[in-house]
Amino acid sequence: MSADKQTSWSYTEGLPFEDEVLLRARERSYELGVSPISTGVGAALTVLAAASKAQTVVEVGTGAGVSGVCLLRGLGRQSVLTTIDSDVDHLRAAREAYREAGVAGNRTRTISGRAAEVLPRLTDGAYDMVFIDADKPSFPLYVAQAVRLLKRGGLLIVNDALDHGKVSDPAIREETTNTMRKVGKVIRDNDALVSSLLPTGDGLLLAVKTN
Repeated sequence: MSADKQTSWSYTEGLPFEDEVLLRARERSYELGVSPISTGVGAALTVLAAASKAQTVVEVGTGAGVSGVCLLRGLGRQSVLTTIDSDVDHLRAAREAYREAGVAGNRTRTISGRAAEVLPRLTDGAYDMVFIDADKPSFPLYVAQAVRLLKRGGLLIVNDALDHGKVSDPAIREETTNTMRKVGKVIRDNDALVSSLLPTGDGLLLAVKTN
């Protein structure tokens, strides 16, 4: 990245304001050994949630609730966030973040379990948005399930799509990098989706289900 682009990226990431609720959620993330989404990604999630007017959202990978709070702040008051994580400590921290953010209890559904087992039990075509930010080796499975879950016009968001900047370098053949390349190509080549890859954070891959 050129110096100018690096400066612009840093400026973009530093521009959003985060209140005490998000800062505390970030602290809990670090205490639990979880890498939270960047500030730029958080702001983007809030904008995308607001623009989409989504009512039903699935989040794969709860973390300590940073991304969930960002999504909920963009969603309408009648919307429901279903978030999945295999770690009960993560879910407990996320619920604390939601409470601190003033989110009504009936607007969130936290599910403890492996996403690979939970997602197939969710209803086809019932969701307006799916956000994936979990274990990268399972991303191809999560993406396939997300396409099934989304309504027509629904939005798929994949975080860390550039795998720490390694996806763009063909010389890097690490397993996670190859997986993220595969995910990008599968989404790009799916005739049911229109997609775009944004450099926000560590790469935000967006796709809308058109049929």
